[in-house]
Amino acid sequence: MAKRLVNNVRLGAFVMAGLLFLVLLLYMIGRNRSLFGSNYILKARFENVQGLVPGNNVRYSGIQSGTVKTIEIVNDTSIEVSMLIDTKMEDIIRKDAIVSIGSDGLVGNKVVNIIPGEIHDDLAKEGDVLVSKNPIDTESILKTLSKTNNDVAEIVSGLKVTVERINNSTALWSILSEESLPEDLRQSAANIRKATSRAGLMADDLHVIVSDLKSGKGSAGILLRDTSFANNLNQAVLKMRQLSTNADKLSLQMTTLISGIQNDLNSGKGAASTILKDTSVVNKLNTSLDNIQRGTDGFNQNMEALKKSFLLRGYFKRQEKKRASSNP
Repeated sequence: MAKRLVNNVRLGAFVMAGLLFLVLLLYMIGRNRSLFGSNYILKARFENVQGLVPGNNVRYSGIQSGTVKTIEIVNDTSIEVSMLIDTKMEDIIRKDAIVSIGSDGLVGNKVVNIIPGEIHDDLAKEGDVLVSKNPIDTESILKTLSKTNNDVAEIVSGLKVTVERINNSTALWSILSEESLPEDLRQSAANIRKATSRAGLMADDLHVIVSDLKSGKGSAGILLRDTSFANNLNQAVLKMRQLSTNADKLSLQMTTLISGIQNDLNSGKGAASTILKDTSVVNKLNTSLDNIQRGTDGFNQNMEALKKSFLLRGYFKRQEKKRASSNP
């Protein structure tokens, strides 16, 4: 009886130990813990872990590399995540690797993704804190999607109103139903092509003109490129400027002379005033002119008499012959 009791106790203890081992095994498997392999710890810090819990998978470039061990709050803005990484990744994960939190599918469990860096830093060792990248806030995405959905709804509403106006527009449908419209559009397109062709020809002609100007051809080219012509033009301008200056001086002198004559006339002094205002002087001038005229007439008569005189008649004839021979 006592032996049977001992056997039952042993059996019960063995069954309990087996159950405990099975429960532990299932727990470890459920947490994706490595039972027989060795591992090391790497850390990362985030502002928000987005529902990450211990036991979630850790992946390096999409490959299963470990699990999340613990999640601890460091302060009000930092949360530290400790990761159990397989020792086979010791020669792969470097200190410049970037850690981020994602989802296993659209609605799956959270996972920690490790992405290789670009600097190729030293290999990460036990307890190193890797650079983290804050996860995308799902709530922010939903808010953005909600705003986008509202904007799309407004756009669709506006398009609906526009389509209704188009459907209710008799003028538009009458234009579209016009049978001559295609022909008019084709004619317009042909006219546009002609205008474009003419514009191209005008551009070519303009290019030729500009080339001639640059090479000094034509009147405009000579005007723009010929330095001697430019010098002559400058000389002509200088002469015109000098002539204008002389004209200004002459005009000033004439103005001064006229002003003097005007002053003499106003004051009754000077030769001009005497000639123009003094009647006795005018009479004397007239008398002098008459005497000069009579003297001139007498002189002419004396010359005619000398021409007919036998002493000087031959001289005057010889002079007339010389004038006739010099002017045939």
